[in-house]
Amino acid sequence: MSIEQYLREAPKAELHVHLEGAVRPDTLLKLAQRNGASLPGKSVEELQQWFQYRDFKHFIEIYLAISSCLKQAEDYELIAYEFGETMAQQNVRYAEATFSPCTHAFTLGVPFDIYFAGLTRGRERARQDFGVEINWVFDIVRNMCNKPGVSERADYTVKVAKEGMRDGVVALGLGGNEVGHPPEWFERWFDEARAAGLHSDPHAGEIAGPESVWGAVKVLGAERIGHGVRSAEDESLLTYLAEHQIPLEVNPTSNICLGVYPDYAHHPLLKLMDAGIPVTVNTDDPPLFNTTLNHEIGLLHSAFQLEVATINTLLLNGIRYSFLPTERKATLLAEFEAQMLDLTKRHLLAE
Repeated sequence: MSIEQYLREAPKAELHVHLEGAVRPDTLLKLAQRNGASLPGKSVEELQQWFQYRDFKHFIEIYLAISSCLKQAEDYELIAYEFGETMAQQNVRYAEATFSPCTHAFTLGVPFDIYFAGLTRGRERARQDFGVEINWVFDIVRNMCNKPGVSERADYTVKVAKEGMRDGVVALGLGGNEVGHPPEWFERWFDEARAAGLHSDPHAGEIAGPESVWGAVKVLGAERIGHGVRSAEDESLLTYLAEHQIPLEVNPTSNICLGVYPDYAHHPLLKLMDAGIPVTVNTDDPPLFNTTLNHEIGLLHSAFQLEVATINTLLLNGIRYSFLPTERKATLLAEFEAQMLDLTKRHLLAE
């Protein structure tokens, strides 16, 4: 067995993936036809060509088009269930998927009772049929907020995130366009969410620079950072993140496709790791960037030239730095380590 095959079979967790950005193109066509929605393509091939990221405006266009195909609880159930199936196909045991409730409620007029009922049923069926656990990060779409601390959509997001805590909502996120919408604007909503027992998991340091990460950790109490790769530009920030063991959810192919870095050779993954910062590796929006988690993990060997032992550490980080309860983390870590040992004995050490 090759190292590549070992990495495909190794157990994994996915901590940074947007549910709406993970819908399969063929499912999107099916939903559009069922709900009378219009898409700029009539075949999987045409949709895949349209999915190729051009700029942030195009990214928003894709998100709204995908979301507009979702109308009924059954639609949300389907995408959550198929997400679980896709995870299982890559030996992903656990995922924390980001979802943007305000887009569905305000832009599309789908009420909480509809979309969350579907997500909950899909999540439960995925657990039963595939053994994949899914929890949710409900995120505030930052570019829908035009001034600090004032946003009906952010109010709504925190409200429904708290309502969903019994059914898998574990964190409040902060997505959308970083530029012009700094973390400091969102302090009161993260304070409210954290007081209710939700974790803090904002995007920062992707398109905007280190100052965005500083705001996320200092003002929003970030326990993990979505992306955070531009922390590499500030040595004092690297030291802070390492000292406080604040993990980064790194998405290498996404960073290349969005033009944050020109190629993998210029990507700061190794610098972040060398600084002692916990790192997890993820997909962000797999169909939009023509990637999978197996591909991203494979890059750790092929593009970043890491040894299997180091890659295993990154895989285990997906559980270590998840928002699972302590006992469940310990159980999954033990299962991951046992499976990795078995795979190693059977394949990597076999003569």
